[in-house]
Amino acid sequence: MNDLFSKTDYSLYSNSMSFVRRPMVQNPVDANADVVVLGLPLDLATSGRPGARLGPDAIRRASVNLAWEGNKYPWNFNLFDKVKVVDAGDLVFNAGDAEDFTYRLENAASEILRSGKTLLGLGGDHFVTLPILRAHAKQYGEMALIHFDAHTDTYANGSSYDHGTMFYHAPKEGLISASHSMQIGIRTEYDKSEHALNVIDAMEANDLSVDEIVARIKQTVGDRPVYVTFDIDCLDPAFAPGTGTPVIGGLNSDKVMKIIRKLVGLNIVGMDVVEVSPAYDQSDITALAGATIALELLYVWAASR
Repeated sequence: MNDLFSKTDYSLYSNSMSFVRRPMVQNPVDANADVVVLGLPLDLATSGRPGARLGPDAIRRASVNLAWEGNKYPWNFNLFDKVKVVDAGDLVFNAGDAEDFTYRLENAASEILRSGKTLLGLGGDHFVTLPILRAHAKQYGEMALIHFDAHTDTYANGSSYDHGTMFYHAPKEGLISASHSMQIGIRTEYDKSEHALNVIDAMEANDLSVDEIVARIKQTVGDRPVYVTFDIDCLDPAFAPGTGTPVIGGLNSDKVMKIIRKLVGLNIVGMDVVEVSPAYDQSDITALAGATIALELLYVWAASR
């Protein structure tokens, strides 16, 4: 009878409640883990189409497609033989209260980091990165940022809770060093004369080789603690239609994954994947892209240890 309920042999779509079928925990601080996955179901800061609050659930469901492989191609080791990963579910906050969300996320992230674990956030709109950076800065000081996106998110004219202003505030708060940070895939308007972060825009990124892009990233961030944030709209909408502010002319999924894999060796201290909005997705294309990129980031983190 017990064999009837065994969870060792998975059918592809059964029990898709956690990221890549990792154990679910209620208290990530006390969990025996190296990495904590935390869902961040917020889209109160969106300026365009809503729906990213459902992103964490969509990413988890799509991630079951990645759970069967063992050694994820082309890596030569099984991530979960090397790293203990747990899923802490979604951050709970008072519905409709962006201030409460911000307070709770910064404190939850701070507790996870103080317990010696690394955080992988699943968004949610991109505003979630700001309170996460505040928590990381308490632990690591001023960091370098590697930011994949169609937008710089450095706009000064947004509200207090706005997914386009995080990297305007983050350098001013001393969370990241603008001169040691790199943004890849940008293809929307920004003031180049006043822009302090380094940029490889989408047109240039599509023309440069992966090795050329990675060399510039590594030269820029150096040996600083690095936070990696991936807005799914860095990808061209052909590869990620399910997002709030899609912009054509982006990178393809193959090139993005090749760039990410070559970040091995950097001192990555935290990471997130954001802006998956399943209401606009087609056949779970975007959710699968988000899940795959999140898993690649975990492999890079593990291979750098």
